[in-house]
Amino acid sequence: MEFGLLKDIVLLLGLALFTLVLFRQFKIPSIIGFLATGIIAGPHALGFVNNTHEVEQMAEIGVVLLLFTIGIEFSLKELLRIRHLVLWGGGIQVGLTIALVALVSVLAGFTPAQSVFFGFLVSLSSTAILMKLLMDAGEMDTPHGKAALGILIFQDLCVVPLMLFVPFLGGSGDGIADIVIVSAKALVVVVVAHFGARYAVPWIFSQVVRTRSRELFILTIIFIGFGTAWLTAQAGLSLALGAFIAGLAISESEYSHQVMGDIIPFRDAFLSLFFISVGMLLNPEFIFSNSLIIFAVVALIVVVKFAVAAGAALVLKFPVRVALTSGLILAQVGEFAFVLSHSGMKYGLLTDRTYQVFLASSVATMALTPLYLKFAFPVADKISALLTWLLPAFLLKGSRTTGVSHARFPMEGHVIIVGYGVNGKNVAKVLTGNGIPYLAIEANHLTVKSERKKGVKIIFGDASRPETLEHAHIGKARIMVVAISDAATTRRLVAQARSMNSNVHLIVRTRYIAEMEPLYALGANEVIPEEFETSIEMFSRVLRNYLVPHDQIEMCIGEIRKDSYQMFRSMSRRNSHATGISSYLAGSELMTCRVQKDSAADGSVLRDGLVRGKSGATILVIKRDDEVISNPDPVWELRSDDIVLLLGNPQQLSVASTLFDSPSAKI
Repeated sequence: MEFGLLKDIVLLLGLALFTLVLFRQFKIPSIIGFLATGIIAGPHALGFVNNTHEVEQMAEIGVVLLLFTIGIEFSLKELLRIRHLVLWGGGIQVGLTIALVALVSVLAGFTPAQSVFFGFLVSLSSTAILMKLLMDAGEMDTPHGKAALGILIFQDLCVVPLMLFVPFLGGSGDGIADIVIVSAKALVVVVVAHFGARYAVPWIFSQVVRTRSRELFILTIIFIGFGTAWLTAQAGLSLALGAFIAGLAISESEYSHQVMGDIIPFRDAFLSLFFISVGMLLNPEFIFSNSLIIFAVVALIVVVKFAVAAGAALVLKFPVRVALTSGLILAQVGEFAFVLSHSGMKYGLLTDRTYQVFLASSVATMALTPLYLKFAFPVADKISALLTWLLPAFLLKGSRTTGVSHARFPMEGHVIIVGYGVNGKNVAKVLTGNGIPYLAIEANHLTVKSERKKGVKIIFGDASRPETLEHAHIGKARIMVVAISDAATTRRLVAQARSMNSNVHLIVRTRYIAEMEPLYALGANEVIPEEFETSIEMFSRVLRNYLVPHDQIEMCIGEIRKDSYQMFRSMSRRNSHATGISSYLAGSELMTCRVQKDSAADGSVLRDGLVRGKSGATILVIKRDDEVISNPDPVWELRSDDIVLLLGNPQQLSVASTLFDSPSAKI
């Protein structure tokens, strides 16, 4: 039928929308909703979709994109840094799991070849599910996240050798020779990816970014990701492994986080089809009639994988809590096991009955994975408390940590500057001079390159994308200064930043006064309109040319700002939902001033009331060297270089500032 695949996808996505909305009401994870959608729509239930092969092909794109994004999040340097974790941790986990499952299967009456093949299937965990859950929970950089990722990488590397062993177990093929050949090909691919990461990928992206075309940028991402996956598949490796290698190549470039922001919507859409396609393979009638057997197999898989993976992490000297957590979250069967199972059916290692038992058990362990992650820490704490009574302390005290972020610019309590033009550079210059940490975000790759050479902490990307803001540590930032001229992007950026950090102080530049109220409504704390500030600078220069005294000019500026910004603040209050101290300071501002030598304030005593009497402003805090005095006593004498914190309205503060200026500044 024409457009048959399109009809199937529309049906599946429509049913998924209904199922997910229903499941979210009961706080059931989305992955389980997708699996349930597949079961309902599959050929064994309502039969909405009978041709599952085409859906499986679309679903494989989701796995490819997932491994691609994991590679971008990672890096070749990081992979080399945890190579011992990948090789030893993954090797122990895969080897012991195959051995234990094979032993149990032989005791259950299966042939040695079938038993080893069952071990192959159970040894693989779900990269697609676990990595998505860890990303969503923000736990990719935790010790248990890195431990799990190291083991998963080894498992993915093992997929091809395991598949080549299947014909050997089935009594045909030249398994050992094929494995050696494919291993050599894999080594060549990794070497090519390494040099591609250093030379080819940065050059390609630099040429594409020059065009300023987002469409071309996205096409380049897709070409590199799928092109590398296809080439590795031609070399006898898996598509997913090729996509991971492509992601590794891009991770070394300065465009990696912009790539992440552009590719994630595609990944999530196709990945949902993967989970649906897994659910479509299940036969509900078989599950109900063989529920006890399936339950026993699920319990065996969970216990074996948990024990082996946790043991591997302990051998690598992880702390017992991290090892137990890693073991539990890895206790499921992976998506690549379904690929292996098809080969097993072909070579007679699986019967129709054992295939359905495997499918049902695997999907059950996948569906349990969100619960593993949710209860991993409480379970790990209870088991570790029990182990302290049973095992010597030196076996439980780990010394390895892998939770260090490989972020290019780790920081906290910093300022994010969006837009590194004239305004952004001026802000950065002042922040540098005052020792305040900052990180700039710029969409012009030429600016990023030139400023990085000067040592500026700057990243390339669209700041309105959450991935870029995450890379800039928006959750830990104290202030964000938005200094770009694109009004639509500024609005998106303010809304996104406010949703990601409710406490960050947003200072936004805009061209026109008319754009201020929408920005306040979206969560901006302060909006600086160029239209208004330019008018102030213009009339102040006019007055200077007429030799109007400095204090009189400042008085005029204070009056103008008082009247106009009072109106602006009413916009802010009208659109603000904030409560607390800020609601009691309406119309007032805080300002710091340094006491200049020979100024009116230099040598004055607070009880004389100079500042209060002349301006109406109030001194709240005085900072002298490293000493900070809040609510200072009336006998306090101000000295030069003291810094005072003043409270007052704009006009009061304008007058007060002149009391702290040296006589030369007033000329």
